[in-house]
Order: sequence, then structure tokens, then C-alpha cells
Amino acid sequence: MTSERGSYHAAMDTLEAITSRRSVKHFEPGHELTADEERTLFEHATLSPTSFNMQNWRFVVVKDRDLRAQIRDAGFGQAQLTDASLLIILTADLKAFGQDPQRYWKDAPPEISEAMVSMMVPFYEGNEQLQRDEAMRSIGIAAQTLMITARGLGYDSCSMIGFDVERVARIIRLPEDHAVGMIVVIGKRLKDPQPRGGQLGLEEVVIEDQFER
Repeated sequence: MTSERGSYHAAMDTLEAITSRRSVKHFEPGHELTADEERTLFEHATLSPTSFNMQNWRFVVVKDRDLRAQIRDAGFGQAQLTDASLLIILTADLKAFGQDPQRYWKDAPPEISEAMVSMMVPFYEGNEQLQRDEAMRSIGIAAQTLMITARGLGYDSCSMIGFDVERVARIIRLPEDHAVGMIVVIGKRLKDPQPRGGQLGLEEVVIEDQFER
């Protein structure tokens, strides 16, 4: 353990990180992650799975104070949008499937690369609903990876959809062929979250084989 800030590097296992992850609303203003910690977050986030390995997520890390204030205003004044150490807007390139797709398989054997690339473009081309669905799937998985990694580093997080998507898109100059999924803020907890509201029982959410008619 190299420091108090990084004390969870070796101490927290995956299951503990999952069970202790909470949506924290109050963060210590002015606290900053180290460059190594920030890099660790994104190196792990980019290991998240994506269909055809297209890696369609784009992480917009907003550090400019004025832009963060604008996003807080677009987020109904929620303090974590300015107070957290990192504000990450998770977006996705809807057309990533056709953006030089060979590069997604550059390290694979040629026969595998050719097979995947030949299937990839026809699968998504012309189907805008599928493109958007794929973007949201990728963003969701990457967001959870970010939050679990943050917890493993000893930090807390909050995933957010409570903001004006169109305003935020304008603030970050989102390209037309991209979509915004959610915001994730990460930082040092200032106040503990409220107790969990209540988890549904497994008997309600886990279905074996088929739904009952």
C-alpha cells in the first residue's frame, strides 16, 4: 500500500468492492486523484466487453471548472457534479462498427480478424435502433467497471441520469453520430450514503428457464 489514497489497491477484493459500492452524493471538494489512479480507472474501464470488440465507448472527462458548473446547472444543481474529483460523461460512437473495423482485431489471427470484420458491418449497418441499443449496453458495462475499479482504489462514485441530455451534449460538443448514456462521478466520500432502500428477493428477479404465463 503506497499511500492512504491508494490503500485499497491491494486490500479490497472484487466481491467486497461490489458489496461496498454505493451511490454517494457528497464528495470532498478539491480532492484530486493522482495521475496513476486516473489512468488505472480508464485502463480497467477499457477492458469492458463490447460486441465485436468495437470499443464504442468514449469517456468525456470534464475538468474545466466553468464547464463543470454548466453541467451542474444542466443537472438540476446536484452538488456532486462539481464537487467530485472526476466527472465522466459516458458517450458512445454509434458508427464505431464502420470506423476502420480491422483495428479492433489487429492482434487476432488473420482468419479470425477477417471473419469478424466481414460480419460486423452488415450486422449494424442501416439499423439505427440496434446501433443505439449497442451503445447503451457498452456504456452500462463500462460504467459498472469504472465504479467497481474506483471502489477498489478506495474511492466512491455515483452514476447519474438526472440531467438535461441535450444541454450536456451541447456543452461537450457531442458529435451527431454519438450518444450520451450517463454521467459517472468519482471522488472521496464526504458523507456516508443513506442505508440501502431495499433489495428485491432473488425469487422475484431470478427466473429459471421461462416466465410463467
